[in-house]
Amino acid sequence: MLADPISIAANAPTPALVFAVVKSDGYGSERRDAGGIYSLVITHEDGKGKTANRHYVKISETKDAVNPYTGGTSKQTATVSLSVSRPAFGWTTANIVDLIEALMDTINDTEFTPTKLVQFQA
Repeated sequence: MLADPISIAANAPTPALVFAVVKSDGYGSERRDAGGIYSLVITHEDGKGKTANRHYVKISETKDAVNPYTGGTSKQTATVSLSVSRPAFGWTTANIVDLIEALMDTINDTEFTPTKLVQFQA
């Protein structure tokens, strides 16, 4: 099990985050930052050796936003997630970690970038 809380260093414009457990069971956890703006959900599904084990992590940010069409303000939530599907055999933990890091490296590469992704350029 991960530490409780999980402390994440600031990376502008995102502030330092401290995610504390608000819900936990044998299949994952839900954590929230002290300000209540960010949440982190982690889940696991055991494939019981027949199918892939699945691991999922999602970060969400909730804020009050102004609707540009009506001028009204309402809560809106944006999410970003990563899903890992590990076959029952053929990949070690290190192999899967390498694959996750390859994805993160690709997303952060100057030829790809998160900005290009969300602007439909990727």
